Amino acid sequence: MEAPPNDPLPPLPPDAALHVRDARDDDAEGLITLMGRVFSEYPGCILDVDGEMPELRAIASAFQQRRGRFWVVESEGRVVGCVGCRPASDPAGVELCKLYVSSSARRRGLGSSLCALVELEARARGAAFVELWSDTRFLDAHRLYERLGYVRGTETRELHDKSDTVEFFFRRPLRAADAS
Repeated sequence: MEAPPNDPLPPLPPDAALHVRDARDDDAEGLITLMGRVFSEYPGCILDVDGEMPELRAIASAFQQRRGRFWVVESEGRVVGCVGCRPASDPAGVELCKLYVSSSARRRGLGSSLCALVELEARARGAAFVELWSDTRFLDAHRLYERLGYVRGTETRELHDKSDTVEFFFRRPLRAADAS
């Protein structure tokens, strides 16, 4: 099943409350809608849930099985943001995964806050760094990561998916001074 077409949402009012909570498996519909809308902003990006991201159907269970954690952000009854983390391939670190913010909720610091949430979890796990992979088309996300101190590495990876995704690698060391 592919994601629903882009259905623009009106921007959230500046005073709209945002609620961050641990994800539940029943968040599937909201997450698929959010990610489908974000993907539709980028030519060639296709969200193939059943073929490439079946974990979205039971996100909490999927991340728990990988010793990770996943959060959603809700506003006015809908999912407007999400992020997850799990152990990195290098056991000294944590991987930030699936950071998505609805266009209606951007430019309010939500992406930065979600990165900070992952970094807080990483510190609680004793991680030395947070790393992530980001689609080469997600230029706004790259600017956010770099502004937050993530350094883009030289490596890339190809996912061989329907979107022909190529991703950049980013890493941010976590130092004791960062915790204050």
